[in-house]
Amino acid sequence: MPADTIDILNASILIVDDQDANVLLLEQLLQGVGYTHVTSTTRPQDVVALHREHHYDLILLDLQMPVMDGFEVMDALKAEANDDYLSVIVLTAQPGHKLRALQSGAKDFVAKPFDLVEVKTRIHNMLEVRLLYKKLAGFNKILEQTVQERTAELRQSEARYRSLTELASDWYWEQDEAGGFTKVSGPVLEMLGVQVADNTAGKRSALSGGWNASERDALRATIAAREPFLDFLLHRVNADGSQQQFRVSGEPMFSENSRFLGYRGIGVEGASRPLASHQE
Repeated sequence: MPADTIDILNASILIVDDQDANVLLLEQLLQGVGYTHVTSTTRPQDVVALHREHHYDLILLDLQMPVMDGFEVMDALKAEANDDYLSVIVLTAQPGHKLRALQSGAKDFVAKPFDLVEVKTRIHNMLEVRLLYKKLAGFNKILEQTVQERTAELRQSEARYRSLTELASDWYWEQDEAGGFTKVSGPVLEMLGVQVADNTAGKRSALSGGWNASERDALRATIAAREPFLDFLLHRVNADGSQQQFRVSGEPMFSENSRFLGYRGIGVEGASRPLASHQE
């Protein structure tokens, strides 16, 4: 027997009808076909509590009942529903009730007196749809869980990446999408000619000079163009005449939907040496 057929026959079904004869007929019909989880009640006021406990795959619901009719039962079920797909087949001898039943949330209907072949077919088809819906919901849940796990892994990888780059380099920096620095270690601001607030004077002032202007402008242009760069060479002449050499690498950061998030980079500093030796 195919797996889908087994799943359908193992579906849980609740019969709701105030007439014992109708309940008995449907129970015998379903059990004769091979359905293994069929229960029933003649008390419509108990349906919501029963469904809350058992989460039926299908409810066969009579419309004409005392205390609560089928429409009231469906309204109560919808108010309690934690499932977007509530499988209800209404049982009715009133043709005029069919449209109202569908508008009230029923997925299908069976006319009284019962055509047994029609009843079996409609129940099977409804359970087949229900089974597919449950599989889809399960796949979506697995997909959501997988995305959450992958996102967590990416965040862990990002944290490891930052840790390793900081250990493997002399300094590290990050910028947000507007170009603001969110993390800085080393002489990055000086390299780019960025002005910062002078806390002592209460004003903005330029950082120390000596940088090769053309190299610095080229680096700023590369970052502005959101281009990656590797071992970009920068030089600075110190006040004592010695020259420092820096190698800088960086890359733009993008989200999963390709939105620009900012920049990150690392750098290493070479040894200082007298300017004269560099010119020879």
